Amino acid sequence: MKKKRLWLSFALMFSLALAGCNSNSASNNSNKEDQGGSKGHEKLEIFSWWTGAGEEDGLKALIKLFQEKYPDIPVENAAVAGGAGTNAKAVLASRMQGNDPPATFQVHGGAELNEGWVAAGKMEPLNDLYEKEGWMDKFPKSLIDMVSKDGKIYSVPVNIHRSNVLWYNKKIFAENGLEPPKTFDEFFQVAEKLKAKGITPLALGDKEPWTATHLFENVLLGTLGAEDYKKLWTGELSFDDPKVKEAVNTFKKMLDYINEDHSSRNWQDAAQLVGKGEAAMYVMGDWVKGYFVNDLKLKVNEDFGYVPAPNTEGKFMVITDTFGLPKGVKNPEDVKKFLSVLGSVEGQDTFNPLKGSIPARIDADLSKYDEYGKQTIQDFKSAELTPSLAHGSAASEGFVTKVNQAVNIFVTQKDTKTFINTLVSAASELKK
Repeated sequence: MKKKRLWLSFALMFSLALAGCNSNSASNNSNKEDQGGSKGHEKLEIFSWWTGAGEEDGLKALIKLFQEKYPDIPVENAAVAGGAGTNAKAVLASRMQGNDPPATFQVHGGAELNEGWVAAGKMEPLNDLYEKEGWMDKFPKSLIDMVSKDGKIYSVPVNIHRSNVLWYNKKIFAENGLEPPKTFDEFFQVAEKLKAKGITPLALGDKEPWTATHLFENVLLGTLGAEDYKKLWTGELSFDDPKVKEAVNTFKKMLDYINEDHSSRNWQDAAQLVGKGEAAMYVMGDWVKGYFVNDLKLKVNEDFGYVPAPNTEGKFMVITDTFGLPKGVKNPEDVKKFLSVLGSVEGQDTFNPLKGSIPARIDADLSKYDEYGKQTIQDFKSAELTPSLAHGSAASEGFVTKVNQAVNIFVTQKDTKTFINTLVSAASELKK
C-alpha cells in the first residue's frame, strides 16, 4: 500500500511538471513572430526556401495578410535557406518519403511539380478550388497547363519570374560610354572594353550549383531560339547538336570575364558586385530586382538597368513559384484557405512587388508595380514563352541535378567535349 501511494505521488508530480512544461512551451509558441494560436486548428506549416532579399519580405507580407483574414489558424513560416531550394528540396524529399508532408510547400510549376510530386502520387488535385474561386480565366491557360497533369490541376501559382535578364550598373556603363549588349557579339565587345580598364565585366556566384546553370540556360536560349530550346526537353533535339556545341563554346568564352572569387559567392553576393559598382553585368532572374531595391536600396533605372539576356529579346523564360496540397495533411481545408489568399488579387499584389516578380493572375492592379514590373507584365503577354532548366520547369529533378554537377565542373575545367558527353548521357533522365 505504501509503494502504491509513493507511485501515485510520483505520477502526480510528473503530470504537474509535464503540464508546466507544456504551458511554457505553448506560451513560447504564442510569442513566435510567425505563429498565431487557436484551439481546433492544426498548425499551418508553410514550407519554402524564401529566406533572403525581397523574397522573405514578400512571404512575410503574404503570411501577415492571411493571418489578418484567418487569425484563429496558427501559422509557421518553415523556410529553409538556400538559393533555388538547394537545401529545402532535400529536406522536403526526406519528409515526403517519410509521409510527413508540410501543410503546403513551394514548388516550381512544370516538370518539378508534374514529373516529381504529382507523378509520385503525393499531391491532391485542386480543380474544385479553382472552380470555387473562379480562377480558370484569371490565370493564363499556358500557366494552368504548367501546374496540371492529365486534366487535373495540382498547385496555385503565386508569381511569374523572368530568367533571361541582364542587369547592369548604370554608372559604369555611362562613365565608359557603353550601351547594354543585346547580342553575344555586343556582349563580348563590351566585356573586352571593361576588362581592359580593370573592371570585372560579368558577375557570377556559383557557390550554389544552380547559378552557373542559370547562365548556361540563357546562353542556350540565345543560341538555339525558343523552338529549338524547347525541343531539348522533348528529345527532338540532341545535346550533341552543333547548335548546342556553339552555345557551350559561347558560355565558355563568357567565363573568361567573370569575377575570380565566383565559387565563394552566392547569387546575392554576385548581385552585390554589380550593385556596388565592383562588376558591370549580371545574368540572373528578376528576383535580383527585389534584392537591389529592398536590400541594397537601389533605384530602378537610376542605379541599375536591365535588358533581356543576349540574343533573347522577344523571349521570356518562365519560372513560376507555386503551392499545392500534399496528400495526407491533417488540415486540408485550412491549406485551401491559404491557397485562396495566395491566389487572390490582393495576395498576389501584396507578395510580388516585394519579391521582384510579377503576378501570375492577369487582372492584377498595375499601379502596385514599378517600371520594371509594368514592362515585364507586358512582355509576358507578348513574348515567346519557354521553361527554365535551372529552376525545374523544363526537365526532371534528376536531370537538373546532373546538369548542375556537369556545369560546375565545366566552369572550372572548361572541357567542352566532356561537358557535352555528360549532357548527352544525362538526357536519359528526360521524359520522352
